[in-house]
Amino acid sequence: MSENDVSVVLAHGAWADGSSWSKVIVGLQAKGVATIAAPLPLTSLSDDVAALERASERVAGQLVLVGHAYAGAVIGSSRNQRVKSLVYVTGLAPAKGETVADVFYRATPHPLAPKLAPDSHGLIWLASDAFATAFAQNASREEHALLSAVQRPISPACISVAVERPLWQDRPSWFLIADQDRMIVPETQRFMAERMKARTYSHPVDHTPIVTAPAVVIDLILEAVHDKGL
Repeated sequence: MSENDVSVVLAHGAWADGSSWSKVIVGLQAKGVATIAAPLPLTSLSDDVAALERASERVAGQLVLVGHAYAGAVIGSSRNQRVKSLVYVTGLAPAKGETVADVFYRATPHPLAPKLAPDSHGLIWLASDAFATAFAQNASREEHALLSAVQRPISPACISVAVERPLWQDRPSWFLIADQDRMIVPETQRFMAERMKARTYSHPVDHTPIVTAPAVVIDLILEAVHDKGL
């Protein structure tokens, strides 16, 4: 437990796993903040929410839920009464009745955004070269190779189901807008952040600052952890 009796639960997005948070985990733990990464199966939105809840049981105190990209929808679908606040890192935040796909495809995609389609098993993978061109263009060659090697595919069932009333309507939220994002265009991020009335910060980072600019992400999470509310 941290000095503020607050624990952080991190939720990875599509085409990633918990290791994508490694730099953020080290940084938060160095500050004395209890931190855990939830392993999401990416098989359906309900499966991912259930995995988030199971992970949350492993830490004590109030919770700050942090979602990267797709996982914004996951943390917003939590019904855990221990949740203190939500942090969206270039996150997707559908409103009641919307799907993840609705907000993801809301605006014209970036010219370098990858074309996405299910494979013969009904799963959506990211092409290896997309990690360097769109997913994390500011990462090193070694990081691109690792991200590609450990990626988890996402099921269309994750992005095609309308959400219920999202938790961001009832909890304080923070939002990191990535000005260089080629997966979720900044215009869409700003729309969601404004609709949520989130405390919003914009930075010249790519879609995956949890890897390429972890200090920015850590500072944002710590602000949420230490916030005392009204």
